[in-house]
Amino acid sequence: MTRPLTGRALLDGRQVAVVRQDDGVVTVDGRTVAAGALTWLPPLDLRTVIAIALNYRDHAAELELEEPEQPALFPKFANAATGHGQPVIRPLGIRFMHYETELAVVIGRRARRVRAEDALGHVDAYTIANDLVVRDFVINHFRPPIKPKNFDTFLPMGPFLVPAERVADPQDLAIRTFVNGELRQEGNTRDMIHSVAELIAYVSEFMTLMPGDVLLTGTPKGISHVHAGDVVRCEVADFPPLENPVVAEEDLTTERARVEGATA
Repeated sequence: MTRPLTGRALLDGRQVAVVRQDDGVVTVDGRTVAAGALTWLPPLDLRTVIAIALNYRDHAAELELEEPEQPALFPKFANAATGHGQPVIRPLGIRFMHYETELAVVIGRRARRVRAEDALGHVDAYTIANDLVVRDFVINHFRPPIKPKNFDTFLPMGPFLVPAERVADPQDLAIRTFVNGELRQEGNTRDMIHSVAELIAYVSEFMTLMPGDVLLTGTPKGISHVHAGDVVRCEVADFPPLENPVVAEEDLTTERARVEGATA
């Protein structure tokens, strides 16, 4: 039996596991839930998240950078994680903030020194990730790009985990990004420099990948600036899309001060 698409959310202030069913959402105990009643969380508790930079030739070319000879890895941390529909914070004082729609790979079985031809057998599920970046700080001094990539809310994920058995070929998935309804980015995972299987083999050569670990697989050409007030919609194939509004940090600070003042 094929597993359903699963996610996590808050309902009436309590965390619930949810299942996508006939274009709707139900809780695992069978209650139908209005999507607007949910506050979405990342679809899994994050453990280790490893991202890959410049894994599409056209993206490297648009940044006028050379293709790396081997996968260029960097970490994403739990502070950056957020869910579908939740605000992404545009940091105070920055100039260039970009989305990066990516296929995220969730490990389901311990992987250590696996061969590429066996690697997909270690995948439990896939989901959508937006590997946001402040391009101001992507300079040699910040390589690997820990600061540019790890501002709070800079890793929206979800809304659902798509079981691996529902994805016939992870190297044939369309990727699209829309900003305020305008198509800004379009590509396909077939254009990766290093395939999903090759990435798992490469990483598992030097570290053990455990169930729940996540690999972000890079983004194709088509990045552009996003600003406060924009809504970014990330699509991978026919996965339920990931969508987040962008808000200014200064606006959140002002609103927080107003609320705290009213309740003091």
